[in-house]
Amino acid sequence: MDGDKPGNRMLERVAAILDAVEDEPRLAADIARTTGLSLSTTHRLALSMAELDFLTRYPDGTFGPGTRILQTYRDAVSYQPLWELASRAQESVQLWVRYRDERVCRVSIDAPHELRVTLPQGSRLPLPAGSAGQILAGTPEAEKQLSQHSWVESEGNRVPGVGSVSAPVIVDGKIVGVVCLAAPLSRVVRSIGQDYGDLVAETAAKISRLLV
Repeated sequence: MDGDKPGNRMLERVAAILDAVEDEPRLAADIARTTGLSLSTTHRLALSMAELDFLTRYPDGTFGPGTRILQTYRDAVSYQPLWELASRAQESVQLWVRYRDERVCRVSIDAPHELRVTLPQGSRLPLPAGSAGQILAGTPEAEKQLSQHSWVESEGNRVPGVGSVSAPVIVDGKIVGVVCLAAPLSRVVRSIGQDYGDLVAETAAKISRLLV
């Protein structure tokens, strides 16, 4: 059978590894347990896939989707910091970029809660709605908030009952993306900016440093 050919078995293993790291960065041992492959096979394949940019190997030894999967180096570099932010905040986070008069979601990680804000990768929203939209559009309100505390918040601006806080990813003085955390206002204690703004700004700054 065709499925028994060595080439097909290799592709099945590669696909299984890609599936295993889809939701979060993982160590080779975790990938091996998920896929049922041996640790030596998993480690060898993961390293080869990282060399070909199908995976990204992070400094802590974990593997995540590579640039061939996430399309650009910026998106691949952003994935782990965004995942760490989502894990710490337990809310949905995205990376947005500007395209003409819209913003486009390049990376999206959902919160673990049943009630959550979901904006899948590829989503397009008009500027300047929302905190990320205000930053990408360069509105006076965004500039004012950024000068005060390095992040911009928006509560109920785009969708009633939903808030967001965003911070710019800056490389060589230019905004190349925006990190955004979005959550139901029912879970916000003070304001969404006061609750999560510093974490979002730290994540955006980390991505900026990684891209230099």
